[in-house]
Formats: sequence, C-alpha cells, structure tokens
Amino acid sequence: MGTRGVPAQYGGFETAVEEIGARLVQRGYEVTVYCRNPGQRIREYRGMRLVNAPAVRHRMTETLSHTAISTVHAIVADRPDAVLLLNAGNAPMLKPLAVARIPTAIHLDGLESRREKWRGMGARYYRWAERAAVRWGTEVIADAQAIADHVLTEYGRRCVVIPYGAEVIAPGSDRLVEVGVTAKGYHLVVARFEPENHVLEAVHAYRTSTLAEPLLVVGSAPYSQWYVDAVRTAARSDPRIRFQGAIYDAPLLDQLYANAATYLHGHSVGGTNPSLLRAMGAGAPVLAYDVEFNREVTAGQALFWADADALVALLDSLADGARADELDAFAQAGRERVAAVYQWDGVTDQYEALIRRLVERR
Repeated sequence: MGTRGVPAQYGGFETAVEEIGARLVQRGYEVTVYCRNPGQRIREYRGMRLVNAPAVRHRMTETLSHTAISTVHAIVADRPDAVLLLNAGNAPMLKPLAVARIPTAIHLDGLESRREKWRGMGARYYRWAERAAVRWGTEVIADAQAIADHVLTEYGRRCVVIPYGAEVIAPGSDRLVEVGVTAKGYHLVVARFEPENHVLEAVHAYRTSTLAEPLLVVGSAPYSQWYVDAVRTAARSDPRIRFQGAIYDAPLLDQLYANAATYLHGHSVGGTNPSLLRAMGAGAPVLAYDVEFNREVTAGQALFWADADALVALLDSLADGARADELDAFAQAGRERVAAVYQWDGVTDQYEALIRRLVERR
C-alpha cells in the first residue's frame, strides 16, 4: 500500500512491490497491491490481486488521498493479516490500521523532507510524518543503514534494514541503434528531474567537459517544469547532450545501463537507490554524488563528485580512454556487490521474516 502499484512502470518502490510481491505469491502468500493507475483494468498480475483506487491528482495530495481510500478498503473489505505501507508521508494511515488491529510496517523511503519539491509546507509535513511513522509503525523499514542510523540518532528507534534488489545482467546491445549510440560510446544519466538528483549539475558539467561522446539523459519531472527548463537551458543546445525523456521499455533501459561508458548518479537524499543498483548490476562504472548513501551502496567502488566543478574534473580525466582499467574494476566490483548483497530472493527472505513477526503481534 502507498505506491502506484503494479505492473511497475514508475520507480523503485513499484519495482520492489512487484518483485517482492510476486515472490511472496510463489511462497504461498495471498498478496493484494493497491494501485493508482488510471484506466488500469487488470485485477491480477503475477499472482498478485490488484485493487485500483482513485486519488486526488495533485503533488501534495495524490499519495495520501490514494492511501486513505486504500486503507478504508483494507479495513472494511480485506482485513489483511499485515500491511506493508510505503512512504513516510502515509503515516496518518497508521492510526486507523492500528485501531483495526492490523499490524503495519512502514517504509521510510529516504529523507523526504529534504527534497526540493516539498519545500515549505510540504517539508514541514514530511518532518512531522517521519516522526509519526517512527512513533506509530509496528515496524519501521529503512532501505539503507545510513537511514537507520539517522532514525536511531534522531528518534531513538531501531529500524529493520532491508535494501532494494537488482539483477546481474548482460542484455546485449542490439537495441542501442534505436537511440543512435554504440556500446561504450556514450555516458548515461537516469533520474527524475528534481534538484536533489543533481541532473542540472551533471548536464552543466558535461557541457563544460572535453568528452566527445554523447550524454544520454533519461528521465522526466511530472511536477517540476521549472527544473526541466533549467536543465535544458544548461545544455545550451550542445549536440552531445541528448534528452531521451522517460523510458519505460525495460529491455531497452537495461541495454543502456549495460553499455554505458559511465553512469552519472546524482541522487542525494534517498537510501539504496534502485537506479544505482540497476546500473551496478549491469556493469556500468559509476560516477556518484558524494553522500553516505551512495558510498554505502557502492562500498566505495566508484568515482565521487560533490559539485559540477568536481564532476568536470572527473569527466575530463576520462578523455582518450584514461582510467579505463579503473573503470573496468569498478564495473566488476558493482556486479559482484549486487550479486552478494542486493538479490531479490534475499530481499524477499527478509520481508517474509518481517511479515511473520508482524502477524505474531496480532
């Protein structure tokens, strides 16, 4: 509960719901996923039962309004043994679920109050919601140790740390022709266009750099047109910088990750970022924004930058094949880390253990 649901087409939460939910079905669980996909008619997907509920379409109300309707449905119609509630912004729903004696684990999803789109009233709400989630959740889930450390320091409560998963893949390169690039002949950004993802800095740095290869920028911003405009202005019609929009074609996106010369990752306020894991699992060398979350996920096996000037220096250092051996080592290290730490079967094991603990508290 609390995401756009499945089939996963939007982001990391949705992918996690699909991968974990489908595996729980295979293990004998009955799984209901509450979705907010207008026009979606299917009622079952990969063995999961789907309930498509409406929402008030505004960035300040969409998630909470949908989760409120889902909560009423769960309490009145479904009476589940346990609820996995995603996004700290949904914390107000913990109270009615508790009154209905439905144990609920809430997933915090990073430090939401620090996101630019929630400035002002939104940021104040998310600071309150984070406190409420920690106080009211039967269990609290963090997807990175750094988030759990923050919660322990700030609120004195221990989280269950369960990361996202990814796959180690080798998808080939036959579809690169569709976007006009060749294997290892381009660099890649995949991100929603939001300030805390530092797409603007990445584009500005690339325009300033001496690299000759194209930069593919994959992503969109449903509520931040001003930021999209700023990013495009920063590109200044540089023919190397190619905006691809959002790509929901998973096989094509896999090939873009797998064949990139480097993956530029600017996310700064989340925990274990799914796009970063996907790049690592595909063997893309990572140039990551320097925050504790990204160092934790990569285990330090990446090149790090703190601003556009630092990224320019890194990009220039890659010209003419320099640092190729170092990038190859990072690519291999990323694949090995995903295989060892971030596999969906292991992630599902941890969620199954959590669900059993929740049910024991009924």
